[in-house]
Amino acid sequence: MQSSEVRKTFLDFFVQKGHKEVVSSGLVPINDPTLMFSNSGMNQFKDVFLGTEKVDFDKATSSQKCVRAGGKHNDLDNVGFTLRHHTFFEMLGNFSFGDYFKEQAIELAWELLTEKFKLDKDKLWVTVHVDDKESEDIWLNKIKFPAERLSRLNEDNFWSMGDTGPCGPCSEIFYDHGENLPGDAPQEGLDTGDRFVEIYNLVFMQYNRDHNGKLSNLPKQCVDTGMGLERITAVMQNTSDNYETDIFKEIIN
Repeated sequence: MQSSEVRKTFLDFFVQKGHKEVVSSGLVPINDPTLMFSNSGMNQFKDVFLGTEKVDFDKATSSQKCVRAGGKHNDLDNVGFTLRHHTFFEMLGNFSFGDYFKEQAIELAWELLTEKFKLDKDKLWVTVHVDDKESEDIWLNKIKFPAERLSRLNEDNFWSMGDTGPCGPCSEIFYDHGENLPGDAPQEGLDTGDRFVEIYNLVFMQYNRDHNGKLSNLPKQCVDTGMGLERITAVMQNTSDNYETDIFKEIIN
């Protein structure tokens, strides 16, 4: 599956599930002094999460152009040392602004990965925040995900776009590229390396963090997800190396 088809499959799946397809915002955020560059798909929806901007839809999907070359989410130091990091990349995402929350977000992600992309279920690992018993219960009892491949993490499973703004616990889905690559299964304090690669992050936006670090509840419980186009394309093209996909091979050649 070519990268263009991967992107289209993702967006079409969520459009069919009632999400509005929204075009990528620019790399330089508008009216947001907290960021130099867009670093995730949720940036353009920040005020929607906060309840200060109204839109005529409650579910969205996008493929957002991102740069992570500084700030809280900085991948620059990893570029050239791993098979999976970039400064510029595309982030596929689906978003809910008070429509659905944890259960449907997890169910949609599972359907997309296992039925649309037809990934081998035995190669998938899941993490949840250590205090998020609700997500853990959904994975184990609704999805019937095997407990031996579910890990509970602390800081790695709480996502925020920066030091302030919308944030919340998250559930990450990893793909096992095989034992010939270095990396440990997801656990607190261990390096997953190039073997266990995070391909999908489901963020449950519940809070707003102010300049003093205080968390307050958002007006609505929301969902913000991110799937790196380059990472899922590598999986779909049977390689562990993002640079061996059609996104990069022509340029490199």
